[in-house]
Amino acid sequence: MDQQFEAGLQIRKQVMGEAFVEKAFSNTDAFTAPLQEFVTRNAWGTTWCRPGLDLKTRSLITLSMLTAMGRAQEIRGHVRGAVNNGASMQEIQEVLLHASVYCGMPLAIDAFRSAHEVLQEMGKIDEA
Repeated sequence: MDQQFEAGLQIRKQVMGEAFVEKAFSNTDAFTAPLQEFVTRNAWGTTWCRPGLDLKTRSLITLSMLTAMGRAQEIRGHVRGAVNNGASMQEIQEVLLHASVYCGMPLAIDAFRSAHEVLQEMGKIDEA
């Protein structure tokens, strides 16, 4: 593979976790393999590797955009990535609350559900 792919693979594993990335690639076939290569090279190997924002900020921004699009499955993965990048439960909570004002309550409720599931699995939920 090329340098951009390799850089993308490294940052993708750092953010999403080695097991997540291995699973993504192991579940590919002749139809889906080009997509995994494309996203690794062209999202992770470019934007995520840029120096202008730290990884935690990129993760929190990504969560807000995924909330706006109603992408529950992607939110789950990126909540784990945000935690891996140093985001706290409270920071994730604040991003999702902020998104409720700008994206709408139904999308924010779905995002909270997805995030809650992952944060519970990770043992990151504090008592109220």
